[in-house]
Amino acid sequence: MSATPHQNPWITHSKRPVYDNPWISVSESAVTNPGGGDGIYGVVHFKNRAIGVVPIDDEGNTWLVGQYRYTLNSYEWEIPEGGCDENERPIDAAKRELQEETGIIANEFEPILDNIALSNSVTDERATIFVARQLTFTESNPEETEDLQLKKLPLMEAIEWVHKGAITDSVSVMALLKIAANS
Repeated sequence: MSATPHQNPWITHSKRPVYDNPWISVSESAVTNPGGGDGIYGVVHFKNRAIGVVPIDDEGNTWLVGQYRYTLNSYEWEIPEGGCDENERPIDAAKRELQEETGIIANEFEPILDNIALSNSVTDERATIFVARQLTFTESNPEETEDLQLKKLPLMEAIEWVHKGAITDSVSVMALLKIAANS
């Protein structure tokens, strides 16, 4: 069976909820796949949109956030990022997350990537990413689950961290490589 680009080749026979919490829900569907075989498909639904922000000062520096990621069992360096509730505008979430995690307030936000699928084989999570400029600095206010460390470094060095594999978070990688491609 060959599908046209706009035709869904999957047949869903039934769908049932498996798990639900304030951040995600998991469902399992009985399906017939594009090749005609019957099986199951599990989907993780994210209740918030992912938001990423690359702050850049007048000297070409940026800030990374370091934290221990429970899911990976490792310490990771990332751009400031967080979640955007369905009732919140992405720009407002970007402003909030940047200030919460870094203490940075920006007067200028430019969207550089929107509606990016983060792991579309198993989740429906989408991301919006901004560059922030015209920065001022206040106190950060991280959430209870965040034990953060900040690192100021030249933007080009952060991009090199991506190339060396020192930054592996998908939102951070996409944001920094997009900026590098536009430089």
